[in-house]
Amino acid sequence: MHDFWVAAAQFEARDRDKAHNFARIADLSFRAARAGAAAVLFHECCVTGYTFLQTLRREELLDLAEPVPDGLTTRQLGELAREASITILAGLLEREQDPATGELRIYNTCVAVGPGGFLARHRKLHPFVSPHLTAGSAYTVFDLGGIRAGILICYDNNLPENVRMTTLLGAEVIFMPHVTCGTPSPVPGRGVIAREVWDNRARDPARCREEFHGPKGRQWLMKWLPARAFENGVYAVFSNAIGIDHDTVKTGGAMVIDPYGDVVAESSELEEDVVLALCTAEKIERSGGRRYLRARRPELYAKLAEALPRGQGPVTEPGWKLERPPDAPGAAPA
Repeated sequence: MHDFWVAAAQFEARDRDKAHNFARIADLSFRAARAGAAAVLFHECCVTGYTFLQTLRREELLDLAEPVPDGLTTRQLGELAREASITILAGLLEREQDPATGELRIYNTCVAVGPGGFLARHRKLHPFVSPHLTAGSAYTVFDLGGIRAGILICYDNNLPENVRMTTLLGAEVIFMPHVTCGTPSPVPGRGVIAREVWDNRARDPARCREEFHGPKGRQWLMKWLPARAFENGVYAVFSNAIGIDHDTVKTGGAMVIDPYGDVVAESSELEEDVVLALCTAEKIERSGGRRYLRARRPELYAKLAEALPRGQGPVTEPGWKLERPPDAPGAAPA
């Protein structure tokens, strides 16, 4: 790996408004490129909006979804990447037809496109915002200008196994697009952020930062996110929506965490923003995480790979779904 400047962005996406969201992606991509970044990460489903997807029927989701890499948005991102001379990672809904059955499947996908064209896509392994989304079935590691990069979307990163596997497949930098924080939660101190806190941020920024940096936002992230970078000896690039996301307020906090688990770049802006950090091979090589990888004893880990009992599949249960009853406003329709 050589020295590599990476950027994490944050902005307030509009539900269903691909044109507006793409314009924000374009402006922030040029901003990151002018600052010297080789790649910039945007948040989960930044092209379409995210949380409102839970209110849509399957046909409506299909209308928003596009093929990858041949769909319009991926082509537009490729043109933007060429114009700005930067690699762009952005989230959208992907539509694919099963060649054997003809069934249309919908994925929560992050695409990576560079100045030379399409590089990779990652399909979220643990989607939950809608029952109509299909779970991805593979890890994603690809070459990005001489470094090995991985992608894991939001909840994917909550499972240590996913970050470890992506690292074992060669990743040195893992891009982690999110839409998180400010949601109903059974955890004391966590929960929703009142919309008026966001709307009044110019008059009372201290109150807004208190909510964003407290247990509803940054404090919760700090319980686990730096550990993913530390325990694997990788750079973690975190992007998150900021502002109104359907019926929630998201906290932004775009950041880059180094292989020592230290935050080396972070946005505290209460608006759209881009932050940059330098990734170096030296930190990876010296990190404790890389030593831990060499100390593993896989012969002891058979339990990790055991199949679930017959009839039991994996269940993804985010805390906010446990707090929101099935018949509550915003619950996903059939």
